[in-house]
Amino acid sequence: MNTTIQENRTWSTIHRISAEDKAEISAMRAIVEPNKGRLQGMAAREPFDSIMSRVVAPVGVTFASDTVGGVSGWWCRPEGTRTKQAILHLHGGWFNWGSAQAFRNLVGHIAARAGVEAFVPDYRLAPEHLFPAAVEDARGCYLGLIERGFSRVAITGDSAGGNLALGLLHFAADQRASGGTLPVAAVALSPLTDLALTGSSWETRAAADPYFLRSQAAELVRSYLGGHEPADPLASPLYGKLAGLPPVRVHVGDDEVLLDDSLRYVELAVAAGVDARVDVWEGMPHGFLSGIGTLAASEQTLDEIGRFLAGRLNPVKLD
Repeated sequence: MNTTIQENRTWSTIHRISAEDKAEISAMRAIVEPNKGRLQGMAAREPFDSIMSRVVAPVGVTFASDTVGGVSGWWCRPEGTRTKQAILHLHGGWFNWGSAQAFRNLVGHIAARAGVEAFVPDYRLAPEHLFPAAVEDARGCYLGLIERGFSRVAITGDSAGGNLALGLLHFAADQRASGGTLPVAAVALSPLTDLALTGSSWETRAAADPYFLRSQAAELVRSYLGGHEPADPLASPLYGKLAGLPPVRVHVGDDEVLLDDSLRYVELAVAAGVDARVDVWEGMPHGFLSGIGTLAASEQTLDEIGRFLAGRLNPVKLD
């Protein structure tokens, strides 16, 4: 089992890689690194969905298509889920790729660990639908869950979906002043918090990251923003108002160009008084959670996410 050590930063935890995971990641790198940076544009949608669809299916979870808040998507329903509680998961794919169907196995694992059902919306993708279409769909879906009577909702998201999840959190916090419902918590997996791409890890992790190049990311972001200012808080949660947010947990691999997006966001959130923490997984690349059944780090991350979400969605009531 991986050992865990604390950094000097009280809001950050480093999880050391196990020998077994190190061997698995080494084998994976040999396969994927020759194609580093090649996923581009709409043509990448089919291969990207094919990759995500290979995530091992969760046991005891059923799936059903639905439309929530005017946005179609998929429910992931574990056996014996609690009522009036739900997870809203925004999928990854750099705002240009991804689908609810391709991500439902991954989200089903999160739902099963948390003990509640989860909805994955098919928010509109770029370049057909420019910013803020995806933001609007995330908001509409969240409000749709509230209208359906879900009294406790947690927001989760990965990569670009982590951007949308944290942005939705900021929106809900602003709406609370006028009677809106605040999510009980959020979990972001390797979130893209800064569309200006100013994080130092774009340089310090450029060689370590087996998937992405800065030039590739810049083109995908341009395709999404369509000329909009990347440092607009509506587009980049890093620049938004963080005070008043519910508890936030972030998980990120240490071998990611997006590492600094996680670290800077959590640091600012903590400074704003938010209960926020980041777990950094040594030797792990982007999307390592999809290694369920193969990587110990994936299973451990799922366990931590499940415990956190279950505790926030179904808190113990003291007499």
